[in-house]
Amino acid sequence: MIKKILIANRGEIALRIMKTAKNMGIATVAIYSEADRDAPHVKFADQAVCIGPPPSNESYLLGNNIIKIAKELDVNAIHPGYGFLSENADFAEKVEESGMIFIGPKSHAIRVMGSKLAAKDTVKAYDIPMVPGTDEAITDVKAAKNIAKEIGFPILIKASAGGGGKGMRIVENEKEFEEQMKRAISEAENAFGDGSVFIEKFVTSPRHIEIQVLADKYGNTVHLFERDCSIQRRHQKVVEEAPSAVLTPTLREQMGAAAVKVAKSCDYVGAGTVEFLLDENLNFYFLEMNTRLQVEHPVTELITGLDLVEQQIHIANGQKLAFVQEDLKITGHAFELRVYAEDPLNNFMPSVGKLEVYSPPSAKNIRVDDGFTEGMQVPIHYDPMLSKLIVYGKTRNEAMQLMLEAISNYNVEGVSTTLPFGKYVFKHEAFRSGNFDTNFVKHHYSEEKIQANNEEEAKVAALIALKQYLKDSGVLRLPK
Repeated sequence: MIKKILIANRGEIALRIMKTAKNMGIATVAIYSEADRDAPHVKFADQAVCIGPPPSNESYLLGNNIIKIAKELDVNAIHPGYGFLSENADFAEKVEESGMIFIGPKSHAIRVMGSKLAAKDTVKAYDIPMVPGTDEAITDVKAAKNIAKEIGFPILIKASAGGGGKGMRIVENEKEFEEQMKRAISEAENAFGDGSVFIEKFVTSPRHIEIQVLADKYGNTVHLFERDCSIQRRHQKVVEEAPSAVLTPTLREQMGAAAVKVAKSCDYVGAGTVEFLLDENLNFYFLEMNTRLQVEHPVTELITGLDLVEQQIHIANGQKLAFVQEDLKITGHAFELRVYAEDPLNNFMPSVGKLEVYSPPSAKNIRVDDGFTEGMQVPIHYDPMLSKLIVYGKTRNEAMQLMLEAISNYNVEGVSTTLPFGKYVFKHEAFRSGNFDTNFVKHHYSEEKIQANNEEEAKVAALIALKQYLKDSGVLRLPK
């Protein structure tokens, strides 16, 4: 049984895991870099150990050091969170070899699904739809160009070991193919130490739909419905929702069944996410599997009533799932906005500095998962996400209105954030109607539009303030 967990992560996800562990009566150990000395997750844990200097390759990525600290502190389980070592098969293997429990899938599943090509190969036998493309890595530019012509432009060049939009190039025509291929290989080598790339047909107007799965050690696998993650910038998600506004019950059932098959194809155990592209005709294609807890897992928690970290711990403890597929149902609607320290008026560039004011909203059906407090510095060394703003409503409309209220009541000064972008999205007709895809930013967003929105809101606020001032000073009198 798990009695003490070391969380091999930082920030909001470390704190979120610790809160569930505490509710379950499990002791927690935090690790932190020198940059995170005063972070909330460090203070919340039962024990905390400095792992090294700020750069992650000198601290949070040092798997052997983390295992050594865990053993010294009599830890018997490690939770990797997301990012860092969460999808590192070697780390998972070493944790298991050390006699501790890795709260995640077996290293075999991480290894298979960590390579997009190996993943495609593994699920091929399960009759799961896939985007037309190459089945293996290709480095011969001329041969690749011929394949691209056969598939038909536009095509997508993708790094096999990739993620987060790195090593990915959209090629519109034959003329630009060679240069883009070379760039993709170079970027993949720099980012992942692996220049393997493959080619896929580019689905021009897709939705990005992912299915949450849970699997125990006894062969029981269920899906917890879908999340729509189509609002992205630079191939990275900013707004997520559950359920999707476009899935029919039949399509939901088909995609859920496909996700379960993907999990079974690699003997998956734990919480994972199967990602699909959905085209404009509602055809879906397998994209990849993320072998960890996702950033956006809270929206699934709100519509199912399940704590996914608690489920991960139960599964790691060798317990059977306490429910079957038929027991699960969707209740209500949830949204998540990732609040990044980025400037939406300057191409979403990171905005680092001191949080002079940091006051998140607090009300019924509003949840804020964060790892910062007022006065802290936003470090340059890590992902610039300050928090996740999550709301729940009985209907999609109700949840959208609550999100707009929550954004208005979220006060951050000292750094720029994606809150104005969030407000723009939730007010936009394309998003409100559900008629959007992964090109939302490209087609609907501009810095000028946000600027105009900000100016209009400032003008209205000034008029209201002036009216109140005149009223208070007795200048504005109603006629008798």
